[in-house]
Amino acid sequence: MDGTQSPKDISTRLQKIATTASWRPKLALTTLAHHMDEAWMLEAYRRTRKDGAVGVDRETAEEFAANLEGNLRALLDEAKAGTYRAPPVRRVYIPKDGGKTRPIGIPTFRDKVLQRAVAMVLEAVYEQDFLDCSYGFRPGRSPHQALEALRQQAMAMGGCWVVELDIQSFFDTMGHVHLREILQGRVRDGVLCRLIGKWLNAGVLEGGVVHHPEQGSPQGGVISPLLANILLHEVLDEWFETVVKPRLKGRAFMVRFADDAVLGFSTEEDARKVLAVLPKRFGRYGLTLHPEKTRLVDFRRPAIGRPTPGTFDFLGFTHYWAATRKGGLTIKRRTMKKRLGRAIRRIWEWCREYRHEPLSKQHEELASKVEGHYQYYGITGNFPSLVHYWRAVERAWRFWLSRRSQRAHMTWERFKRLPQLVLPRPRITHSIYRVANP
Repeated sequence: MDGTQSPKDISTRLQKIATTASWRPKLALTTLAHHMDEAWMLEAYRRTRKDGAVGVDRETAEEFAANLEGNLRALLDEAKAGTYRAPPVRRVYIPKDGGKTRPIGIPTFRDKVLQRAVAMVLEAVYEQDFLDCSYGFRPGRSPHQALEALRQQAMAMGGCWVVELDIQSFFDTMGHVHLREILQGRVRDGVLCRLIGKWLNAGVLEGGVVHHPEQGSPQGGVISPLLANILLHEVLDEWFETVVKPRLKGRAFMVRFADDAVLGFSTEEDARKVLAVLPKRFGRYGLTLHPEKTRLVDFRRPAIGRPTPGTFDFLGFTHYWAATRKGGLTIKRRTMKKRLGRAIRRIWEWCREYRHEPLSKQHEELASKVEGHYQYYGITGNFPSLVHYWRAVERAWRFWLSRRSQRAHMTWERFKRLPQLVLPRPRITHSIYRVANP
């Protein structure tokens, strides 16, 4: 295998694809698969997570790497010859808010590598088309950037009328026909289109039976988030920017992260008109908006004579108006109650299950969980929620440590006195002040 090409060389080739796509923004590209060679496959392997759950073939990343050169070459040859057979994904369920579960599809490791190789090509093309309002699963973009963009635009309007947009079971209802038609408008390379078709029709293994849904792309697949962005770019982003906004009386903006979106309007009339037409727009592509979660919120700045502003949720945070220390008004964010409750329940379950492990091991794991929570939820204005979480973790840990044995009851006094039980204190990791004053 040609291992002489470095990731920098692959980046140069990706830039060439991007340049070609930007030069031809309205043309379908027909020759893209030739960029995928052995060095490309090796880079795709490097970019693939090695610690994920195994797929239906039970092959681990370590087992795949044992014959890395041969496996990558076989994947490349099968993909280009059209003989590659996409295996079904293994379906598992993860908990959601309200006691519900969300289905996740786990591809095989070799399928992940090939999907990553194709996603690298498609991403180079579509990053030239995607709009600034889209933040989900894009290079160099994050949920915290989406949150800050939303806050800044809403503040610039002095508050706004917010439309919370929620698509019912989006990844399970993505229409294959519509997705293929949209792809054909930009990418007509036979190898890539054939592979995407195989992944869409690969099926799902659940309870020992393989099902072949006529729609949807399982969450968990490497390429699924990119396909979702491609579809929603056509269905929502471009439509909102080129068709909707020019017809509005006032100002408007949108922030989208994958299938979650918030639309802001300076006038109630514009907001209601768009809210009324959104179900029809999504219905054209076989998608359905949740009738209760898709709603209009009066989120204008508090003022005398106005109703109290509502709140709305986005990316795990509840957005609300609050007073500043200087007496002004600003938009703040706090951890959603459901998210906070779920995080605390998981800590209680973990502490109960691992209460007999050595204290050093428990501390290491809990400290990692707490730090991970701060890394996401540690945004300006959310310190009280972080403190609530930190204290809840301490309570859960002390409670279950005190039940390790009747002799060693863990009182609060003893718990606070032991240095090996000290957890990282709450801290803000994403400050709007650091963003404003780099």
